[in-house]
Amino acid sequence: MAEHRAEMQQRTERNTEATGEPGAPDGRRSLRRDVSVPALLAGLVCIVVSFSGPLVVVLAAAAAGHLDQAHTVSWIWAVSIGSGLTCLLLSWWTRTPVITAWSTPGAALLVTSLGAYPYREAVGAFLVSGVAVTVFGMTGLFGRLIEAVPSGIVNAMLAGILFSFGAGVFGSLHQAPVLVLGSFAAFLLAKRYAPRYAVPAALLAGGILAATTVGLPLHLGSGGPVRPVLTAPAFSWPATVGLALPLTVVVLASQNAPGLGIMRAFGYRPDDRLLIGATGALSVLLAPFGSPGVNLAAITAAICTSPESHPDPDRRYIAGMSAGALYLLVGSFGGVLVSLFTGLPPALIAVIAGVALLASFQGSLAGALADEAGRDGAVVTFLATASGMTLFGIGPAFWGLLLGIGTHLLLRRR
Repeated sequence: MAEHRAEMQQRTERNTEATGEPGAPDGRRSLRRDVSVPALLAGLVCIVVSFSGPLVVVLAAAAAGHLDQAHTVSWIWAVSIGSGLTCLLLSWWTRTPVITAWSTPGAALLVTSLGAYPYREAVGAFLVSGVAVTVFGMTGLFGRLIEAVPSGIVNAMLAGILFSFGAGVFGSLHQAPVLVLGSFAAFLLAKRYAPRYAVPAALLAGGILAATTVGLPLHLGSGGPVRPVLTAPAFSWPATVGLALPLTVVVLASQNAPGLGIMRAFGYRPDDRLLIGATGALSVLLAPFGSPGVNLAAITAAICTSPESHPDPDRRYIAGMSAGALYLLVGSFGGVLVSLFTGLPPALIAVIAGVALLASFQGSLAGALADEAGRDGAVVTFLATASGMTLFGIGPAFWGLLLGIGTHLLLRRR
């Protein structure tokens, strides 16, 4: 942290010299001068990580919602274009590496909940969630919401959502033991020696093992540009309460909060109202095309904000712009990716989704049990969410949150 504080001080001094204002953006910075190979490569690594493990979770959610090929491709297009535009424009405007993505924990929530609602009602819930995130971001209510709900309960809800993915890694052992164990071993080895490539390494090893054991029937599909599908939203109380509310909490607490934290840890001073408000507003526009939302990234943000992107913090915004341009390129031809990944064996999808969410599950579980005084509410939240219970047409994430808060208030009330 001392190194990051020193970087921030140097950044402030350079900006003061250039503009006469401490901490002000350097208006005379030149894109041509700031472009560097390490920053461009950091953006590329960011895209590889985003489209390896997390995309499998999105496809699992689309399958759970019984979406056809056209709607699934539209979903990938929407979240990719949203991530690309926000990365590119916000990084350029703020001259800081702003990295956005779709919410992988949010997609995990949809795996357990999307099939319970008609697709039009799910799109309506996406729209409501986008509006809520925009309001919380632009008005400054974001911080108040995070403070109002005990962090242990929010983390326990997220851990309950992710539990089935971690268990699915070992539950799929009977289907293809060599494939699962080999992929998991590759993940652990890469995690030990090259952490940022752990998930791609597991996917590569799993693909090779699948081809030599259970078979790998890949279909590249059409290579033409994606034709997004517009869906008119419908609104219902069960979808709003059971889908929009938990999705909003997950996006704010498990994505935007750590995303801002990553930027601050590396010496940047992000404008939370601008960043969260902008991603929320774009999420509203893209919801009718199937996007559950675009938000600040955490894991991939660490790739582009670290010194490995560039030694000079003022030139790392190029990594954000690089990631944005690549998001737009890959998303425009997302049909190829969907056709490619849907040909993967179920056991490989299970292990890749599990290892991609392992760090999120680990952090959420640790956060849920960190506060000893609030563990009762957190444990109730975790168990209710992980149980998969559905009541009155409303999914488990909402009931876990409600029962956990109720338990917390009952036991902690003076």
